[in-house]
Amino acid sequence: HIYAQIIDDSTGRTLTGASSLSKELGSKIGKNAGNKEGAALVGAAVADAALKKDIKKVVFDRNCVLYHGRVKALADGAREGGLKF
Repeated sequence: HIYAQIIDDSTGRTLTGASSLSKELGSKIGKNAGNKEGAALVGAAVADAALKKDIKKVVFDRNCVLYHGRVKALADGAREGGLKF
């Protein structure tokens, strides 16, 4: 599974997030929860949730994880969903 959150670093509050375990994405992801297609859907979902809260620009912190595979797919999904990194 894969998760994404948008956090306000100044207050330490989580503003929104998305997960391959969420009920909203469960029917769309199906058995793709652990692959690139599922990661891209989570990226698009976090972008959609962010835009609903008028968040358009974020910093992508991958916490020392290499930028390839599912991490890249999540970022690409979020960009396609309208987030600016």
